[in-house]
Amino acid sequence: MINRRSLLISGGAAALIGGVGTVTTANGPGLAKARAPWKQAGESLGDPRLDALAYAILAPNPHNRQPWQFDLVGDDRIDVYVDLDRRLPHTDPFDRQITIGFGCMLELLRIAAAEQGFQAEITPFPDGQAYPRLNGNRIAQVRFVRQTGIQTDPLFESILERRSTKEPYDTARPVAREAIDKIIAGGGGALDIGGAIDAAQRDRIIGLAWEGFQIELATDVTRRESVDLMRIGNREVVENPDGIDMGGIPMGLFKMTGIVNRKDLDTPGTTAYNEGLKMYDPIIHSAQGFVWVKAEENTRLSQLEAGQAWVRMNLAAQQNGVCVHPLSQILQEFPEMAEPYEAIRTELNVQPNGVIHMLGRVGYTKFPAASPRWPIESKLINSAT
Repeated sequence: MINRRSLLISGGAAALIGGVGTVTTANGPGLAKARAPWKQAGESLGDPRLDALAYAILAPNPHNRQPWQFDLVGDDRIDVYVDLDRRLPHTDPFDRQITIGFGCMLELLRIAAAEQGFQAEITPFPDGQAYPRLNGNRIAQVRFVRQTGIQTDPLFESILERRSTKEPYDTARPVAREAIDKIIAGGGGALDIGGAIDAAQRDRIIGLAWEGFQIELATDVTRRESVDLMRIGNREVVENPDGIDMGGIPMGLFKMTGIVNRKDLDTPGTTAYNEGLKMYDPIIHSAQGFVWVKAEENTRLSQLEAGQAWVRMNLAAQQNGVCVHPLSQILQEFPEMAEPYEAIRTELNVQPNGVIHMLGRVGYTKFPAASPRWPIESKLINSAT
């Protein structure tokens, strides 16, 4: 929802920066520990399952909650569970987006396993699919099978470079149809993957996405859910390398001096609230096009498949130098979002039983630093490893 840039442009923040001189932002060494898992991937951890999981945990996921838990069973199996405390009950009341995040993770796991010569045989929801919310059932069972001559995936090389770029895009640099087609082709699978760069449709989607963002920000419970997950300053990011990263030395100073605090971020009309709104305006309105993933039915399986397609699209975009940023607000299923939710379904010609699982803007700008991650060992449960 709101990130550190929302306050860097405020008057108080500018004054403080002027007072302390030039300081290092979120790329500073204080966040190295929070980004260490990105460097750990590729190192041998003594078990091919762990080696593959080191890549899998770098997957995109809603609010960077990293809700996965892994049980290493025997010497060739992983049981995948959801940490029920890491769901998003207000912005994601039916755990649809959380499940999509698992689809992203499982696809990276499959790609990384193949790179080591293993086929990851994934059985989704072996204990049954839970509705309307996820429960303690396994999300997936994964068995690693050594396979001679297994075909590796060319998208593997982009896993460590993959980003969700939440910055304004260069409005003077349009995205070509050829680039959109490569992103769509990267998704693969059986779902309906599409994209648009037509100016008229792009502007209509921009308008709906902006409306959706404003609704999420104005709705108390959804705004508060995001504010509660903000990690303000390097110390908070390192202590909890999940949620919404607002790291960097300036943020730490703003927090200490009271310029940034959760109460103001959660209070409409304050400078912090208004700057967050103004910050997101150029982000959404600089979209040079959109890509999306639709499904004929909103099932747990289609949610996993959407995640698999989405992360592949993200990797394909990265390989072609295109930035991608999910705009999930308008797809959220809480009551206040009902009107724009139906409007985007109409815009993208969704059938009565169908669903838009993912929508993202595309464009060009500098790729950001990697997002914080919990280390792989923190995600292991009931395992001897």
